[in-house]
Amino acid sequence: MGFGPDITERLARARADLRMGVPIIVIGAAPVLVMAAETVDHDRLNAVMATGQGAVLAVTGRRAEILKARAYDGDLARIVIPQNASLGWVHAIADPAGDLQNPMKGPLQSARGGDVAAHRAAIALMKSARLLPAAIVVPLPDDSLAQAENLTVVPAEAAQATALSPMHEVVAARLPLEVSQAGRLHIFRPEDGAEEHYAVEIGRPSRDAAVLTRLHSACFTGDLLGSLKCDCGPQLRGAMAQMGEAGQGILLYLNQEGRGIGLANKMRAYSLQDQGFDTVEANHRLGFEDDERDFRIGAEILTQMGFGRVRLLSNNPAKVAKLESCGISVEERVPLRVGENPHNHAYLATKAAKSGHDL
Repeated sequence: MGFGPDITERLARARADLRMGVPIIVIGAAPVLVMAAETVDHDRLNAVMATGQGAVLAVTGRRAEILKARAYDGDLARIVIPQNASLGWVHAIADPAGDLQNPMKGPLQSARGGDVAAHRAAIALMKSARLLPAAIVVPLPDDSLAQAENLTVVPAEAAQATALSPMHEVVAARLPLEVSQAGRLHIFRPEDGAEEHYAVEIGRPSRDAAVLTRLHSACFTGDLLGSLKCDCGPQLRGAMAQMGEAGQGILLYLNQEGRGIGLANKMRAYSLQDQGFDTVEANHRLGFEDDERDFRIGAEILTQMGFGRVRLLSNNPAKVAKLESCGISVEERVPLRVGENPHNHAYLATKAAKSGHDL
């Protein structure tokens, strides 16, 4: 009758299930049961181990390197879960919070050979659900468990898809701002159920000229709380001030907290920084890349709003390259060097040295 969920909706349902600790089934070369290491509970873990089906904990190559586990599959490792493994063991492998207190977690045995498409899909789903990128994966003889237990089923290929979800403007309304009474807020919503993104239009910028533009990734701690650990808040306010002075501009507020890993994982990274790791090292210990953001979102919003040329307020050359690759002409990169203080000096130095920021 056409009421059932399509693949985009099933993937959104799968992410929600994983966040709540509910298993899903991923179909690769063969079906597998997938659970998030972060949200699995005792009962479901015990049920998995009772099957004796050869459960593994799939972690990224970044996390495997920290654990000294063999990443035979390159970008990920399939760590064999011991039959007597506890929930604490699973959490200790997935979460680096206690690595310094308990550095010896092995010996760890990694599986090798066979198809790993479902394992890659599981990791991708954890990241898109803003969970730790670690998944319990259990091979199944068939997918009959899906109907018996009412579990969400998704194909591995779809879960790994990298195409940008179509995005639509939901509403726009006038919003007088401190920097300009001629403000307008646009709300964009992706079809895949992920976070909404916002465009703040200041003045009435011409679609035929290069508009002063800022791609700003959400930072709850810096933008709202005034955190001194980063320069995000001063950059946000500085960009808006420049647009107000110019009388026009576009601020894209992209909900990609913590360089795309989510606020909870960002706080985990902060905790690791308190242990002495820099911002990049902390991301790697968690199993993430340096930067998990998708700047194609910004390019798509600009295109939908009719802008093809920008003067980009940014210290990050990667943003320029990504916008250019998406068909947006960056006619000038306008530096935005504000917000340095004694608390974030090392953080900014790491961004310059390891992430290529021009500071």
